[in-house]
Amino acid sequence: MRKSEARGASAVEMTAAAVMGGLLALGVAMLVLLLGAVAVSNGILKQDVTAQITALACVLGGLCGGILTCLRWKARYLPGGLAAGLVCFLLILAVGLLSGDDFSLGLQALIELAGCLCGGGLAGLLCGGGLGRRHPKPRKK
Repeated sequence: MRKSEARGASAVEMTAAAVMGGLLALGVAMLVLLLGAVAVSNGILKQDVTAQITALACVLGGLCGGILTCLRWKARYLPGGLAAGLVCFLLILAVGLLSGDDFSLGLQALIELAGCLCGGGLAGLLCGGGLGRRHPKPRKK
């Protein structure tokens, strides 16, 4: 067994896990956006909170997709969660480019990027057990 096989999954498995996590993140984000649109159209929420709903959708989507990626990508949790968040942002950006006419990376795209990366990073930290594992040093005799 080679060192790369002993440390974790291969590059193909890690990429597949990040893509699957990104797709789940996109699905969760779209579901949260749908629920937010229903709440706004029924008068439960005001129309002024659309930026907050978008940020919430990106964070929740990145969190769910990051957890799935971390469950499949056992070698490194934080990069796995961040990769799922980045894939989710790229998918959201692609959907926005396909549905719109103009290409502008403004404040809304920055909110989406920050939300997706924060959700994915949070998933990596939650699955990894914190920032780092501390092992007690052996006592000297």
